Amino acid sequence: MTVDADSCLRFLREVRDVAFATVDEDGLPAVRVIDVMMVEGGRLYFVAARGKAFYGQVMRTRYVAIVGQSPDYRTCRLRGPVEHPDDPVEQRRLVDRVFELNPSMEELYPGDSRYVLEAFYLERGQGEFFDLGRHPLFRAPFALGGGPVAREGFTVSDACTGCGACFAACPQGCIAPRPDGRAFIEQQACLHCGRCREVCPSDAPANNGCPPSQNTRNKIPLTVPSVVHLILRFLPGSHLPGLSGSAPVPLSPLHQFKLI
Repeated sequence: MTVDADSCLRFLREVRDVAFATVDEDGLPAVRVIDVMMVEGGRLYFVAARGKAFYGQVMRTRYVAIVGQSPDYRTCRLRGPVEHPDDPVEQRRLVDRVFELNPSMEELYPGDSRYVLEAFYLERGQGEFFDLGRHPLFRAPFALGGGPVAREGFTVSDACTGCGACFAACPQGCIAPRPDGRAFIEQQACLHCGRCREVCPSDAPANNGCPPSQNTRNKIPLTVPSVVHLILRFLPGSHLPGLSGSAPVPLSPLHQFKLI
């Protein structure tokens, strides 16, 4: 499956009613549902009325975080700096274009009252597409505007001893041994839950999005299934999935839960 910025912008436009997060004047998070009004030229456009708190927060911080989800559990999130055209003529053109593409807006803002709205857009940012409606689950980061892609989640350092504790502990079964025995995490299927870090006796898994102090906390003992998995791993001729000489660990089902 190919995921890029253009496909994710189109997805957010199709969802349309998405959550926009900002920071208020007290430094507290604020979130509300805002329509993605159009996607053109690699930009995501939205509008805000000048009297709304949302307008003031966007104008002050010039930054938003967005997330939208479809009924089949596909999610896209995006965050980045917000652009606001200062030219009144351009603002009027953009508002008219928004109403052309979204005729229902005329019911909310009939006639010239539409011009209390102002247009904003994102053309740079970082995001991620996440699909919990398929098996195995799928996630992919992307960058809007040609910037760097934010790499989150867990990677395994050279401290890994190949003990196998994380193989059984992973709820998605997306950790398997490399040829040298050390653990490998399939990033596209990883939940980023941190279970591997908590059971690892060597502190080998590290979260790319967290400081080092958070990568060695909340240690829990090995569970019985983990111990059984570990013992069987070293038995000659073992056919346990993901062990030496056998097939990779199969990805576990999501059952009925749809949690990120």
